[in-house]
Amino acid sequence: MVTNPNVNESSPEVAGEYRSTIDLPEQEVGRGDVSADRLLVQQDSDQEPSLTVVMPTLNEEAGVEECIDRIKTAIAEMGVVTEIIVSDSSTDRTPEIARENGAVVVEPNEGGYGNAYKYAFDHARGEYVAIGDADTTYDFEELPQLLELANRDDVDMAMGSRLNGEIKSGAMPALHQYVGNPLLTRFLNTFYDAGVSDAHSGFRVIDRDALEELELRTGGMEFASEMIMDAAAKDMTIEEMPITYYEREGEATLDSFQDGWRHVKFMLMNAPGYLFSAPAAVFTALGAVVMALSLFGAQLGSVSFGLPTMIGGSLFTIVGYQIWTLTMFSSAATNPIREPEDPVTGVVRDRFSLEQGASLGILTFLGGAGVLSYAIVAWTITGWAPVPSMTASLFASTVTVVGIQTVFCSFFLSMLESEKRAV
Repeated sequence: MVTNPNVNESSPEVAGEYRSTIDLPEQEVGRGDVSADRLLVQQDSDQEPSLTVVMPTLNEEAGVEECIDRIKTAIAEMGVVTEIIVSDSSTDRTPEIARENGAVVVEPNEGGYGNAYKYAFDHARGEYVAIGDADTTYDFEELPQLLELANRDDVDMAMGSRLNGEIKSGAMPALHQYVGNPLLTRFLNTFYDAGVSDAHSGFRVIDRDALEELELRTGGMEFASEMIMDAAAKDMTIEEMPITYYEREGEATLDSFQDGWRHVKFMLMNAPGYLFSAPAAVFTALGAVVMALSLFGAQLGSVSFGLPTMIGGSLFTIVGYQIWTLTMFSSAATNPIREPEDPVTGVVRDRFSLEQGASLGILTFLGGAGVLSYAIVAWTITGWAPVPSMTASLFASTVTVVGIQTVFCSFFLSMLESEKRAV
C-alpha cells in the first residue's frame, strides 16, 4: 500500500493516500511540471516507481502529448514516483512525441490491443499499473481518485465507469452508449458474475500482484473483456467510480459490429457452461418429459401424446445429450476462464474414467437393444404384422443411440484428457 510521506500518519486524511518512494522536499510536491518531471523515471533508473501508467498507441500523435501532460499533473498532485510506458505500433510521430515528453516507448512484437498491453506489462515495474487510451477520451487527471480506490486493502482492480459517469457529446456513438456497451456488460456479468457497470471501460488501475495472477492470453480487443472475466473467475474484488468520457483526438480504429461480435464470441467460448450445458439441459429435460408422456399415452387437455410426440421427444433428447458431450470435450481440451458448474458435468469431470464411461454406455446400449430385440422377435412370430407399440420401440431406439454415443464419447474424452496431461 502506498501513502504520501508529507501526510501526517496520525491524520485522518492518511487513509487511501499514497507514498512516493522518492524523497522530495515538501514545498516541491504539487508544484506542477517541475515536481512531475522529478517524479517521472525511465527504465534505466535505479529508482523503483510506485505507479506504472501504460498506454497502447496506434497513430495517436494528435492526443498522446495531452495525455502525458495530464498524467504529469496527476502524479504531481499525488507525489508518486511514476513511469509512463507507451506501447507503440504507430507509423506517425507518436513514439517521438512520447519520448520527448518523458515516456518510455516499447514496441510489441505483434500487433493488436491485447498484445500491446501484455508486452508493456512485461516491462512495468510499478506496484500499481494504470491503463488508458492515448486519444484523450480518458482524463488522466482523474487518476488520483482511481488510484485511491485501488489502494484500498480489499480492492484488486479499480475501474472508471463511463456509463455511470458523464459521456460528453460526440464522445460515444448512441449505438455503443445505449445498446452495445450495456448489452456486452450484461452478458459478461451474467456469464462471469463480475458485477460491473461498464465492462469495456479502458481506464483501470490494478494491483501488481493481482495483475500477475491473471492469465491474459488474447492479443486483440477481447483483452478488455478477458481482464474482467479472469478477475471475476478468480474472485478478485473490482470496484468502480464514475468518470467523464471525452471525444477522441485522431481517427477511430474500432469496428463496432466486428469488435462487438469478437467480445461476445470470446465470452461464450470461455463459458462452456452457458454455451453448451444450459442448452443441453433444456433440450434433454424437454425431450425426456415428452418421451415419458408419449410412452404412457398421456392426455393433457386437448393434447394427446403418442408416436408423433415420441419422435419429437427422441430428437430433443439425442440433440441435448450430444450438446452436453461438447461441454465435456471443451472442458477437457481447453482451459476456459469459467469452467462449467452444473453438477453432472462436475461429477463426470472429477471422477471420469474410460472404463466407467464405456461400461455405462454398454449397459445402456444393451438395455435399449434388448427391448428392440424383443420387439423384432415378436414381430417375426406374428408373421410380420404391424408392430404393436411403435412408441416403446422408438423409446428403446433412443436409449440404444445414447448408449452407443456414451461408449465412443468416453474413448474420445479419455484421449483428450491424456493429451491435456501430456501438454
